[in-house]
Amino acid sequence: MTERAGSTDAPAVDELTPPNRTLMGPGPSDVHPRVLRAMSTPLVGHLDPAFVEIMNEVQELLRYAFRTDNTWTIPVSGTGSAAMEAAIGNVVEPGETMLVPTNGYFGGRMASMARRAGGTVVEVDAPWGEPLETDAVAQAIADHDPDVFGFVHAETSTGVCQPNVPELSAVAHDHGALVVADAVTSLGGVELRVDEWNVDVAYAGPQKCLSCPPGASPLTLSDEAMEKVLAREEDPRSWYLDLSLLEGYWGDERAYHHTAPVTNVYALREALRLVATEGIENRWERHERLAGALKAGIEAMGLEMNASEEYWLPSLNAVRVPDGIDDGDVCRELLERYDLEIASGLGDLDGEIFRIGCMGHSARPENVVYVVTALGDVLDRMGAAVDPSAGVTAVRRTIQ
Repeated sequence: MTERAGSTDAPAVDELTPPNRTLMGPGPSDVHPRVLRAMSTPLVGHLDPAFVEIMNEVQELLRYAFRTDNTWTIPVSGTGSAAMEAAIGNVVEPGETMLVPTNGYFGGRMASMARRAGGTVVEVDAPWGEPLETDAVAQAIADHDPDVFGFVHAETSTGVCQPNVPELSAVAHDHGALVVADAVTSLGGVELRVDEWNVDVAYAGPQKCLSCPPGASPLTLSDEAMEKVLAREEDPRSWYLDLSLLEGYWGDERAYHHTAPVTNVYALREALRLVATEGIENRWERHERLAGALKAGIEAMGLEMNASEEYWLPSLNAVRVPDGIDDGDVCRELLERYDLEIASGLGDLDGEIFRIGCMGHSARPENVVYVVTALGDVLDRMGAAVDPSAGVTAVRRTIQ
């Protein structure tokens, strides 16, 4: 057998030195120093009594952030997509029908996951960049009698915040459907009241408005939703994300299921402590105030928002790309010249919008001034019809 040349040599890899970016895209956001410090604390076992106490604290803090009393509120070991798949893959059984929205990229992901769970998908239509209308949802539910209705509360691909959640929930419940909310870009940054709005299942990502590294993702289920999960006739297709098994670890028993990402749970705990210290309503107000300053600067500069004022999403600002400008070139120039991250559009809005986050620890006055200054400079250099100084002036005036 011929030995591969160099196979016994250790690879030469330099010390890790990633660039120091200002993260103002759709996620991740800047991580608070306290969260980074929490990640450097000593590792313990995932069944250590000290870690069990941390698990209890994280669950209680998550209930506060979700505004819920749901017993079954946990961080799923994985990114926000894992929490999404845990939600949909457990509440949608083979042969059941799930109603999903067409008004954004992540409604399409809901549909894909429901199909993989063995469900039949039907759609409720709305243009990209607009919310779902209550009447349209009511008609779709009457026509198709779904078992589960899903919607995206904060659509990261369009910058739209769904405004009529209580009404949507009421329509779905009147027909016996469970309600699943994608809160990935809203938890901790935009008003979200799971119990008051009668949402049965909500999931989120930690790397957005919670400003936590990805790896342990919030999920909450009502008693009714969990009863459905535990009464399933057929096991979910994912063993790892089977909530009936995870109940043994995150429930009263604390029995082994998998090795939890201990350091990520530390990080989530500290991020949620910051939420509780600030106060959830104060945090919602901060995001709206600073994103309002960002929006004022964008519009004063001469750019246009993608979403109308009545359903504008403060945590993710979708900005129309000016005529004659390549969005990818702008994003690259911002990285190279300013170490600043924003993002291009997804799906139907690919090439048509910039996506500018204003989330968590990134939602600070200096960052808002910085992103408007840098974006104005880059667009001006590229020949766009913008007034960078007017944008910065508007930001400063609004923040004051």
